[in-house]
Amino acid sequence: MSAPLAELTSWRADWRGLKVVVLGLSVTGFSVADTLAELGAEVLVATERADPEYERLVPVIGARLWTGPLDPVPDAVREHAPQVVVASPGFPPHHPVIAWARESGVAVWGDIELAWRVRDKVVRADGRPADWVLITGTNGKTTTTRLAATMLVAGGLRAVPCGNIGTPILDAVRDPAGFDVLVVELSSHQLWYLGLQQDGPDPVSPHASVCLNLADDHLEWHGSFLAYRDAKAVVYAHTRVACVYNKADAATRRMVEEADVVEGCRAIGFDLGVPGPSDLGVVDGILVDRAFLEERRTSALELTTLDELAARGLAAPHIVANALAASALARSLDVAPAAIREALDGFRLDPHRIEVVAVDGGVTWVDDSKATNPHAAASSLAAYPGAVWVVGGLLKGVDIGELVAGRGPTAKAAIVIGVDRAAVVAAFARHAPAVPLFEVDAAQTEDVMADVVELAAEIARDGDVVLLAPAAASFDQFSSYADRGHRFQAAVRARIGRGGREPGGDDDARTDPAGDSAR
Repeated sequence: MSAPLAELTSWRADWRGLKVVVLGLSVTGFSVADTLAELGAEVLVATERADPEYERLVPVIGARLWTGPLDPVPDAVREHAPQVVVASPGFPPHHPVIAWARESGVAVWGDIELAWRVRDKVVRADGRPADWVLITGTNGKTTTTRLAATMLVAGGLRAVPCGNIGTPILDAVRDPAGFDVLVVELSSHQLWYLGLQQDGPDPVSPHASVCLNLADDHLEWHGSFLAYRDAKAVVYAHTRVACVYNKADAATRRMVEEADVVEGCRAIGFDLGVPGPSDLGVVDGILVDRAFLEERRTSALELTTLDELAARGLAAPHIVANALAASALARSLDVAPAAIREALDGFRLDPHRIEVVAVDGGVTWVDDSKATNPHAAASSLAAYPGAVWVVGGLLKGVDIGELVAGRGPTAKAAIVIGVDRAAVVAAFARHAPAVPLFEVDAAQTEDVMADVVELAAEIARDGDVVLLAPAAASFDQFSSYADRGHRFQAAVRARIGRGGREPGGDDDARTDPAGDSAR
């Protein structure tokens, strides 16, 4: 018989016989099942579908697998009589199994809660587990997570990016090499699950935390913007040293002001303006720290310059903001400014993040397929004003009107793709009627970007930018934002390879290859 849940706050606790249902069998679900099986729990994995490799491995690790519809709640789940349900992040609060568990008094965890409880599997030389740094926000999470981890490593710490970024946090916790710091990217889904346990016996208490920004996203999952906001705010709970917030986003400041933190924890601001004491910012083209030095009321520490960032493709305003946030997190762990500069000097953005694909015939082609919501697209458009804007996809219940009103009028033209084209077209009609608008309604995935690129090439002139910043999810026509970006890049390179034709051709040639004319 396992110990009561309140006592299960260590790898060394008695987890044997704990009855657990693990929902989902993706990379996160498998890491949860593998961890619990190693601890001796009785694990049932319930999933609607399973990757063949994971399906093969579940019995090998000592767990059971049930595959089939999860609505209604399967008899196999009820009969297992779980004490805990650990859900993969894709399961929303209203999912039948989650609702049943909560109504039945069964504890509901996410992978982050489990990882915190067993974080002492591998400890440092001083006997303590790794410190945690938590990163969330509507946009910029992955870049900031990678930046922070790179800075920490440059500062001599053993650090790893994990969580929503790709490496499951439970794999990092169980890595026999051990780490000094886990840099944890958290989605709003993971934070919602974490929020269910904030009043527990040993709540997650990070060294430092940040919410980079807040805008409408994932409303279909959370049910409302307020619920989404409240989930994001969980990132600051019980922070010990530094709550980092965006001075340009009042919502993040309010989160810090409302957070229940450890006594002595500081609020550290960042933005692109001149910093005050306890802030990081920019002065005369120099990124500076006025937070983590004794003489912060009269002095600042230089971290790098905008010119240096520009030489490495990191000078877009939202990327500079990410660099400042990551620097604040690193400085909270005593990483020297010289190490931060070294980290930035060698850093490169992940693919499909304002990635310059090619410059041909005077036209610059930019892939920001990762701009999967309006807030991210607004940052891209701020970096490339006057671009030929490729926009659209699956809007996920988000109103794109504010983005079009704010950034649409400055676009040279807009090329609209995706299943939710009608909403985008309507937004332009209301807020930016003077902008030339084109629709691509190609039915086949392989045709979409080829049509987009041909049309964009007809529109663009010498000195123009063609910017893929969809402001929408990709799953209507593509397997992922990466697939969407890859196809855009392939279409650009294919056209260049064919020799194309010089930009700035006859205006009368501007027609949609799919058959719709320009508006």
